[in-house]
Amino acid sequence: MNLEELWQKALVETEILKARLSFLGNLESIPLDYIFLAESNVNIGDTVVRKGKVQIHKPLIFLPREFPMFSGFEFEKEFGRDSQDISNFLLMRGVRFPSLKYNHLDSTISVYEKPLSQAISEFKDSLERQEDIKTGLLKGSEDCWQFSILMYAASQVAKSAPTDIRRFLDDLKRRGTGYS
Repeated sequence: MNLEELWQKALVETEILKARLSFLGNLESIPLDYIFLAESNVNIGDTVVRKGKVQIHKPLIFLPREFPMFSGFEFEKEFGRDSQDISNFLLMRGVRFPSLKYNHLDSTISVYEKPLSQAISEFKDSLERQEDIKTGLLKGSEDCWQFSILMYAASQVAKSAPTDIRRFLDDLKRRGTGYS
């Protein structure tokens, strides 16, 4: 499959089953934990479980608007494209990410020997029992997991933006920097 087909597949098949409840905040580095579930392409009837984290960093230097930086998503290895190619690919499709660094870390992959529907139910229940409000649960296709996780990260950044701006402005007021 080419990149366009994988993107379209991710758009159709990605579903955020449980989003992170807490806001990201405007810290220097924000960990975004996730559990990604997909039907196995190898072991039919099983579920591939990818647990990981996307670290969202504010860049140390000012980046132009809508110039995200992606690392750790294995774009080069799996698609033969570097991070800048992916950023341009998304931009050409009207997908805009804030100018932050998105670093995919700590990914583990395992096979859950149950169908996807049962895995979804069990992982959702487990997260609820643990009262885990920071880990997102999503499903998608195994062959375009990168796009699904980027969609999740973008949705969380967008969800947090109004609160982050309000907190930033409140902080300016507290410091007495002249903002009113």
